[in-house]
Amino acid sequence: MGDAVDLLLDQWRRERPDVDPWPMGVVGRVSRLAKLLNRELKEFFASYGLEHWEFDVLATLRRSGPPYELAAGTLVKAAMVTSGAITNRIDRMVAKGLVDRLPDEGDRRSVRVRLTDRGLALVDEMLAPHVANEERLLAALDPRDRDHLADALRTLLASLGDTTLG
Repeated sequence: MGDAVDLLLDQWRRERPDVDPWPMGVVGRVSRLAKLLNRELKEFFASYGLEHWEFDVLATLRRSGPPYELAAGTLVKAAMVTSGAITNRIDRMVAKGLVDRLPDEGDRRSVRVRLTDRGLALVDEMLAPHVANEERLLAALDPRDRDHLADALRTLLASLGDTTLG
């Protein structure tokens, strides 16, 4: 069974037989898949009253372990946004009662962000359904194909320098 990218590749092969468009097949599929997955995840997070980035912040703090707090700068790196953007985002999450902003006792110029009891309860409530939703999205792949895909994507990400969370 073909997909939309196959149609594009066929058109390029017809119009420019001198250029092998195989990279477009991989990059195009990864790009299209990212858009489709993001749309599905956006819908899932919205059912909990969250944006995708809000879940990312909650999950990052939850994964950090007790007391579920990190320096704001660490969140900037994890979220790959500017410090101004993270400040705005944290303000919105504070207003929702999901996180607290605390002074950093080791650096008066810095702040720490900590999950509130409400934020911790929400991320814990969401985790299993989130994983089940992602499993649903990957259901077309058998376990062997999932492992091969994960390995290939890991290799590509590492080759492009994506080897740390920050």
